[in-house]
Amino acid sequence: MPIARLAHYSIRTNDLESSRRFYTEVLGFRVGYRPDFPFPGLWLYNGPDDGDYGIVHLIGTDARDAAGLSGYLGERASVVTGSGAVDHIAFLANDLAGLHTSLRAAGLAWRDRTVPGLGLHQVFVVDPSGVTIELNFPAAEAAALGAQGAA
Repeated sequence: MPIARLAHYSIRTNDLESSRRFYTEVLGFRVGYRPDFPFPGLWLYNGPDDGDYGIVHLIGTDARDAAGLSGYLGERASVVTGSGAVDHIAFLANDLAGLHTSLRAAGLAWRDRTVPGLGLHQVFVVDPSGVTIELNFPAAEAAALGAQGAA
């Protein structure tokens, strides 16, 4: 059975609203259709089509009412931070200047670096749940902006 592509990734978050703002206002995803699961959450989409079930699934944790979540997805620690064994999640992106503007407006720190010999510029930022997000841009776009250092 060959794997066709990554469908989505899920983030358990103790602060659903902060995570929503990060993924929508900073990274530009939009909230879309999500089934009526017995726990809080959001499905986030890139573009107008809800057909692929979202790229990022935010799973809200609520220590006061964990039965719906644990009943559906299984028991886990209620305080979830960082990315555990997953080092980071990466996206291909465009509009590096726009991303820098969004990151500054959100008051977030990030790291820029251009990969030597690959034509790729990377921006690393940490989401509200402590997961590192990598955004990949053409190196020429970064060179045009003079973006090489950390913000």
